[in-house]
Amino acid sequence: MLYHIFYRLSSIFTPFNVFQYITFRAACTLLTSLLICFVAGPCIIKKLENFKIKQIVRIDGPATHLSKNGTPTMGGLLILLSVVTSTFLWARLDNRFILWLLTGTLWLGFLGFCDDYLKLKKRNSNGLSVKGKIFGQTVFSAVLAAYLNFSPVNPEFATLVNVPFLKSFFINFSFFYALFVIIVIVGSSNAVNLTDGLDGLAIGNITIVAFSLALFAYFAGHSQIANYLKIINVPGAGEISIFLFAVVGSGLGFLWYNSHPSEIFMGDTGSLFLGGVLGMSSLFIKQELILVILGGVFVIEVLSVLVQIFYYKRTGKKLFKMAPFHHHCEMLGLSETKVTVRFWIVGIILAILSFTSLKLR
Repeated sequence: MLYHIFYRLSSIFTPFNVFQYITFRAACTLLTSLLICFVAGPCIIKKLENFKIKQIVRIDGPATHLSKNGTPTMGGLLILLSVVTSTFLWARLDNRFILWLLTGTLWLGFLGFCDDYLKLKKRNSNGLSVKGKIFGQTVFSAVLAAYLNFSPVNPEFATLVNVPFLKSFFINFSFFYALFVIIVIVGSSNAVNLTDGLDGLAIGNITIVAFSLALFAYFAGHSQIANYLKIINVPGAGEISIFLFAVVGSGLGFLWYNSHPSEIFMGDTGSLFLGGVLGMSSLFIKQELILVILGGVFVIEVLSVLVQIFYYKRTGKKLFKMAPFHHHCEMLGLSETKVTVRFWIVGIILAILSFTSLKLR
């Protein structure tokens, strides 16, 4: 919004030219979203406590988690408020990617809210059914897939997916690209949801991935940089970095309250939309497979659940002491804080590895 107001006035007051620069607005977005979390956080935590919106902890999980029972949840509302407000203030609202990301945020955020609400209503850890949750995610993903089919981000590479570390090797999904879009969004949304099990674990890694994708988005939207790095140029993609920096700022702000011992949990209200928008961003900037590397922590968490289910059905035994993998690490005797920090370290290493793919092209 501020771009549309002040940039038009730059002919009258030259310093307003600064609003045309993505780097300036990205920095302001980060600071704005961070400030919103700092200011609104205590108030929202208090309101959630007053309305008795509190976490119902699984009784079959690690015993150390039982003390978390009663911690305010639905903290994703704070993240959602921060992301949407700061993006609305600093992003170009005539950019199609921003409009889609805001729509995805609200849709998946509402889906997560319904899931959290049902958990509170039933007074147990079961909210929406798995089928219901996936159906809601799939509907949105299918609509976006249809849009990308008729209005691709880059017509030359519409159904092509670049393989990381290789300069000109592409996989052509052709008619199956729509299915690929659905898998990316639904998969990333649920992957973050599964990872959200320890204080600071999910939001810390989300912040790392969002920051990395923001840089990739800026590179993809800048034709000269994209040409130099040999990546697909996507006109208008630089604006995605504004949104992703809003996620980074809100992630850091939320981590202030979510670090161990957590004062608030994000719940599905936050995890579903955060995972979804990361998947959407990777699709928009044509770096779909780099997300597998960047979000390697989330991938490991999902695979641990799938392998556990498959192994148990085949043998009647558990391969891991408990899934997702972060709980397995806890059951091995590692403290919650140590597991969280080590997963952050892995996330940072994977981010560095992702950026080396640019040089190796």
